[in-house]
Amino acid sequence: MIAISDNVQVRKDGPSGTIVINRPDRRNALSREIVLMLIQALDDLHNERSVRAVILTGSGDTFCSGTDLHQLKETAASKNSMETWRQDAESFLELIEKMLRYPKPIIASVNGWVVGTGAALMLASDIVIATKDSQVFMPEAKRGLSAAITTPLLSFRVGAGMASGILYSGEPVDAVEAVNLGLFHEMVENDLVWARSHEIAKQCASGARESHQMTKQMMNQTIGENLFTQLSIGAANMAAARTTDAAKEGIAAFLEKRDPDWGLGG
Repeated sequence: MIAISDNVQVRKDGPSGTIVINRPDRRNALSREIVLMLIQALDDLHNERSVRAVILTGSGDTFCSGTDLHQLKETAASKNSMETWRQDAESFLELIEKMLRYPKPIIASVNGWVVGTGAALMLASDIVIATKDSQVFMPEAKRGLSAAITTPLLSFRVGAGMASGILYSGEPVDAVEAVNLGLFHEMVENDLVWARSHEIAKQCASGARESHQMTKQMMNQTIGENLFTQLSIGAANMAAARTTDAAKEGIAAFLEKRDPDWGLGG
């Protein structure tokens, strides 16, 4: 076990290393502290030669419920909220770029729902193994927010047409449809998702480290040559969206368990 914190746990089960977002009381929501710990966890496993692939998962029955909206609401009340949101967006961008450039394969072990910015973690992974109960949900429009970092990743994986349907509707994509779209590579029984991910890590370990690294460079930096520019623009977009009246109303409505009132202009 490599200790990070109670909320982000790391373990080695050669040839895999597993990072667990362990915040079940908030359905593994991403606070700014957890984002920084995920960056640290990836750095730690990068230095472990016995780890040939990294498995990213969540505790309980949720992979990740996205950005911590409670923390967003608290930040909105602070005097330096705009600067904090800029820093948060830059930290999340750093995490996603690190995953895309990471020299080892990253396997998203999607043990349930994946929501909002949690989908960016899944999409920045190289292989996605999900359960039959897993669903992808992009509710940013219903919260007055912008899925600006997730959007280029989603478009890169499934194409702009499919991505726009998911983003504008804000409706969940179930496991069968996610497999058909190519969001999930495989769908397994709930209790087998980590075991299957570990099996794939063993398959990866039969290949050369250098080959994996060069494949990721070709996929994410050559074929996806505009991806990093789009992600940088997305980070600025994400931070700006959080300053709007729509975000204030959308977040409040979600936390108060009511429908948002977007006004007569809609």
